[in-house]
Amino acid sequence: MIIGVPKEIKNNENRVGLTPAGVSALSKAGHQLFVQSTAGIGSGFSDEEYTQAGATMLQTIEEVYGKADMIIKVKEPIELEYGLIKENQLLFTYFHFASYEPLTHAMLKSKAVCLAYETVEKKDRSLPLLVPMSEVAGRMSIQEGAKYLEKPMGGRGILLGGVPGVRPANVLILGGGIVGTQAAKMAAGMAADVTIMDISIPRLRELDDILPANVKTVFSNEYNVREAVKHADLIVGAVLIPGAKAPHLITRDMLKLMKPGTVLVDVAVDQGGCIETCKPTTHENPTYVIDGIIHYCVANMPGAVPYTSTLALTNATLPYALQLANKGWKQACKDNEELRLGLNVVEGKVVYKGVSDAFGLPYNDVNELL
Repeated sequence: MIIGVPKEIKNNENRVGLTPAGVSALSKAGHQLFVQSTAGIGSGFSDEEYTQAGATMLQTIEEVYGKADMIIKVKEPIELEYGLIKENQLLFTYFHFASYEPLTHAMLKSKAVCLAYETVEKKDRSLPLLVPMSEVAGRMSIQEGAKYLEKPMGGRGILLGGVPGVRPANVLILGGGIVGTQAAKMAAGMAADVTIMDISIPRLRELDDILPANVKTVFSNEYNVREAVKHADLIVGAVLIPGAKAPHLITRDMLKLMKPGTVLVDVAVDQGGCIETCKPTTHENPTYVIDGIIHYCVANMPGAVPYTSTLALTNATLPYALQLANKGWKQACKDNEELRLGLNVVEGKVVYKGVSDAFGLPYNDVNELL
């Protein structure tokens, strides 16, 4: 199979779809790799490393899309890429369709095959291709939140862990999944007073067992959220419904309950955000203020630490990429239910329920198309 790795062109997105090690593995399996020149520079990988791994370097993104049967990238295509995508071309990347209707319609029009990292799912309901970036984003949410709590950044001027004789910051985390757990570990490690909320009692029991004593677990409902936001200095939105739009757990009126200078970090922004006042921001302009509350809603948080993120992502995606390349997408998805669940849009049809529900589009059974 001919595989293309274009350079990411989303704002401040420095990750790349494959490391040289990933290129080497696919090349040794007999596939032809085309990588856009300087695609890996932001992650610390030179063109020479890709060439040595077996790739042919191309100068333009148009050449990469033009030659490839399969595109491996990190973020969803943006408007500049829509016209480059070919009918029946396989795109293997993060899409987050339910949060952006124009992308959905563009991919339907292209008649490409869109296999989304974020909905590849194991039998235990875990999301193997979302996990590594969720781990990065969860840990970063505390790092960024701590920074924006500083007074020069507009925050309340609170040190996350406090000092002897001065109380630490109160950190509220909404969601006890991968993002929430990693955020709680980081915040606890920095000696903050942490509360993590979830709707699953079994999950809260598990978190109560594994997290340090400065992390409290609380059942998530509207009343408890309203009470908790009054005392929080940093709030992390970490709610995920795979492939679907995130629910709003913090509504606009709740901002008035918060202390001025409180920081909100909405990691769920890729799926529409779990904070009603959330809107996607960039690393270039990461925050905005509403009612005195700082909103940090960067849609590609792991892009700020591209070396770590790219290595973690390729570790997870490569086994699936090999299956797709070796067998072709149809046979690979027939043989592997995890990959089959990753299919969102196929040849002009929506085949993932969360996407069809989000925009009222006709739903098609993927098994009939296979």
